[in-house]
Amino acid sequence: MKPAIIRRPHAPRQPGRGERGVTMILVALAMVAIIAMAALSIDVITLYLAREEAQRSADQAALAAARVISLSGITGDPGNVSSSWQAVCGAPNYLASQVAASVGQQDAVEGLAGTVTVTYSAGSSSSWVSDCSTLPAAFGVNPTVKVVLQRPALPTFFSRIWGSPGSTVNVTATAEAFNPSNSGTVGPAITPVQPRCVKPWIVPNLDPQKPNSSCTNANCSKIVDLGSGQIMNPGVSLGGGNPTTGVIGETFWISPDCVHNNSTCKLRQPQPQANYYPNNSGLYEPAPSLQYLPGETLYSSTAVPSCSSGGSLYEKAIAGCDQSTIYQCGVQSMNTVDLAENPGEFTNDTMNGVQCLTHQSDPATTNAATGQDTFASFGAPSPYPFQILAGTNNPLVSSGLAANTPVTSSTSVVSLPIYDQTVALRPNGTTSVTIVGFLQVFINAADQAGNVSVTVLNVAGCGNGSSSTGTPVTGSSPVPVRLITPP
Repeated sequence: MKPAIIRRPHAPRQPGRGERGVTMILVALAMVAIIAMAALSIDVITLYLAREEAQRSADQAALAAARVISLSGITGDPGNVSSSWQAVCGAPNYLASQVAASVGQQDAVEGLAGTVTVTYSAGSSSSWVSDCSTLPAAFGVNPTVKVVLQRPALPTFFSRIWGSPGSTVNVTATAEAFNPSNSGTVGPAITPVQPRCVKPWIVPNLDPQKPNSSCTNANCSKIVDLGSGQIMNPGVSLGGGNPTTGVIGETFWISPDCVHNNSTCKLRQPQPQANYYPNNSGLYEPAPSLQYLPGETLYSSTAVPSCSSGGSLYEKAIAGCDQSTIYQCGVQSMNTVDLAENPGEFTNDTMNGVQCLTHQSDPATTNAATGQDTFASFGAPSPYPFQILAGTNNPLVSSGLAANTPVTSSTSVVSLPIYDQTVALRPNGTTSVTIVGFLQVFINAADQAGNVSVTVLNVAGCGNGSSSTGTPVTGSSPVPVRLITPP
């Protein structure tokens, strides 16, 4: 057979025939890598968010414990002469520790609450212990609390490939209740505090329940020492106080330092007073009492409740938050009293502001609660630590909280500046005074004449902090709580 004259051409060889399927393999491998990276990212983000949430919980728990310590007045009892430390952060009650544990458990991640460990220290030279009552006296100066929050193995995705059930989160937060009154005993200088939202009642540096051998009005015992800032009568009083115990827990009245004539305020004479002046020129002053000077309020306050929105600037500063007026240790120009202000019975500014702030219903009743928060024993807290109970008009009660339930914060807790009363005051108009410290008090009630019953919760003295060039520590309290980084 002869070969074909015209040969049929071969089909051209197609390139890459031997590489078919490689793309699928590469795509599959890439998908595995992408999925692994996505799964790893989910795990990392999950752990990161869990750690951030746990850190916030630990921070809040440490601050809550420090706040309990601040409100308890431990820093006003640096020598622990009344064993008050044990009642707040020692065995067997561990009140501050219980509050910290409760706060730390509130924000559970993935339903896992974890464990909260609370310890206390008296500074860099002291070890951390669970029972603060075993610490040296330095603990009562600036108490420090540490919270360690451990969250158990959190559910993850990628790590399960290697059989790992999850990752444990451990975070630490350290907080301090800072009181400058005794800081000079543990450091080279006193750091001043500059509390915000101070009520415009400037009281003299006199303790109405601590008369000395020559106590006649202005010669009564001082609240804070002008040189060192230390508390003159440290310790805790029960039942409203008495002349032989400490200033913490003392209950007395602060009264308008003037006699009213329906329009202006005439200073009482002699001035200032720290005790009892019945029916002075027609205005009854309860006993024992301090006569306050109304602070000059030039600007609108913030967070003013609607019940005082139409009142004077002075009234709004009581009911709301007077953050525009700066009360600072040792600076006269920033601390001006307005002696033309009439805070008493003919204008009702003080009474209206207190009623709005504390939810007190009846100013004619000052020996029992009429809706405001109270102590377990009205006006005379006992036993220690002092426990604040929610009043029937407390907004939390309308939100479901049972009345008379213990609370750790209250609008009845306020800060008052203390001034050096040796400065002569003008009979009218304004006068600059020197602030030498601050009182943290609980308002029990206010009457129709502008008198306000208060109980001392803590004291902070300025001392040589007035000459300090450092930045003052700010906060809502004269004994502010703050997060710190321990050495």
